[in-house]
Amino acid sequence: MPNPNVPLRRRTESLEEKVQLLRRAYASNRLELVESLADSIKDSIQFDRQSAAPSVESQPWIRESIAASELPKPWADWAEGWERCKPVMLFETVGISRQREPVELFVCFRDHEITDPHREIRVARIEQNATLSEVPSQVLEDVRLSDGARGCKLVFLANVDAHGEATYLIFYGNPYAECPHYVTDLETRGEEWKLDIENEFFVAQMSRQMGQLERLISKRQHGLELYAGGKGHGEPPTIDWAHDYVEEGGYQKLRMKNWADCRNFQVIHGPVCTQIRRWGFPWSPIHPLISPSRFHLDVTYSFWAGLPTFFKESSMEALVDFRIEAMRDDEWVFSGYSYTKSLWVDAAGKLHEGPVPGEHQKNLWGVGFANETSRDAFIALWLEHDVKGHPQISHGGSPTLQYDGHGQLWSRYPAEKTDLSAGATFTQRNAYSLFAWGDDAHQHVEQERHRWTNPLQVSTDMFRPIQRAASRGSLARDGETAMTSGPKDQIWNLLREVKDDQLYGVDSNIVDLGYVYDVQVRAGVANVTVTMPHPGRPVHEFLVTQGGGRVTEGIQERLMRVPGVNSVVVSLEWNPSWSLARLTANGRKAVGWIN
Repeated sequence: MPNPNVPLRRRTESLEEKVQLLRRAYASNRLELVESLADSIKDSIQFDRQSAAPSVESQPWIRESIAASELPKPWADWAEGWERCKPVMLFETVGISRQREPVELFVCFRDHEITDPHREIRVARIEQNATLSEVPSQVLEDVRLSDGARGCKLVFLANVDAHGEATYLIFYGNPYAECPHYVTDLETRGEEWKLDIENEFFVAQMSRQMGQLERLISKRQHGLELYAGGKGHGEPPTIDWAHDYVEEGGYQKLRMKNWADCRNFQVIHGPVCTQIRRWGFPWSPIHPLISPSRFHLDVTYSFWAGLPTFFKESSMEALVDFRIEAMRDDEWVFSGYSYTKSLWVDAAGKLHEGPVPGEHQKNLWGVGFANETSRDAFIALWLEHDVKGHPQISHGGSPTLQYDGHGQLWSRYPAEKTDLSAGATFTQRNAYSLFAWGDDAHQHVEQERHRWTNPLQVSTDMFRPIQRAASRGSLARDGETAMTSGPKDQIWNLLREVKDDQLYGVDSNIVDLGYVYDVQVRAGVANVTVTMPHPGRPVHEFLVTQGGGRVTEGIQERLMRVPGVNSVVVSLEWNPSWSLARLTANGRKAVGWIN
């Protein structure tokens, strides 16, 4: 029997030890072993990413909270079942009415105050009539902090009047809470990075090969479809062509679009936001065998419910000193000549039409196209564009209405014919928007850029409960309070008796291991949602019933003993994927992560 007291980190070799093994194998010309060790090193890196607890100072974590019972009684009654809340005040400071404004917050909790952020967190807005109303929210990331607290990145869409303020309450601490199933206009279909993302305004289709944005279909009137036709350069054509660079002497252009797949990616999707992040080194058009590891790319798309705008953030980092002929960090190509005029935004944020004058060509902050007849328009608003470790950056990239053999496009070259030093990093944050061209188009675009460069201001120390509070309805759904939970306590206790029989020497259970996502009881049916720790073990039925490799009783046998439970349905869910953050304190101790 394995020794259960061995620390989790010693169950495998450290990253440094694996690197030494790789060097030894390479020196012995055992190249297949080198490849295997390279894969194993990536596993160690994933472990380090999940187990390296961020410091409390790493983000502006929202820490302060109050007991829900301290709220005015109508609000406390409305939030029955939830123990605590964190008030957040949002301020609009530039005179733009914000509707469906994305808000991203870093929130942390004492470990004993919350079981599962994905299941328990609710966000409510204080309305003008002094009632509370729930708004859809989504947990993007879930981590353990260095001081032992639980942290997460929380997103929701806020409404704030121009020069106004709004208060939102983040409720948590309800062991009976069930995973909320918010209905919004955002729908994500597909697996991994091979997604179709749809909302009220468009359908975005990502390349099944390498995850670039391939097509964008407007849902306005006739449904203009933006695409790049032709044969590309041997790789599948996409409307978003960046990022790439040309080596010294023009030997080859190394592209992210040359990837045969996504070796490194992270996808998070839900009712509020879908994010697709990809990172790595661009590939050679000849073969990845001669792709250098000198310029690292990291690109994230973000799509939101209720917005005709999506975002892209990226970095291009030089790891060694080298020279480039050119580099591009934003290039879009549209076939079919759908537009009749070009658009551009100057450094002051003003929208212009037509060719870009020479004095503005290296200092653009937005580019796009419009069709005066169909009134279709698309624009890229360059919100941030910066460099560290290099003396200068160019903000060029004039739009071209007629580019022979391509269509309509723009290409931004931040640097050309220059030496890059190790550490030089080019970053950007862009907003891309579909809109209707008309008399107010200039005002619309200029206001949009002003909006996205001036986010709502956040405060957590100015909340004062009002005395005239009222309530309407309740936050809890059926089964989410002690009075309506039925046999949930007994079900959770029985689930704590279910082991993962493949962990022979671990005295733990599927609850403390973080496998159980949700429990619902409806009309005698116990619905249990579980995950498996990784896709290499997709057969979740292993946890359900005894036999077929399972020695001890599973979920089915145990829950069928609960009075009032007539049947048990166990479902598998991969979103969000399991991570070390899901281990409870007992689970972390059982697997040897903590003493």
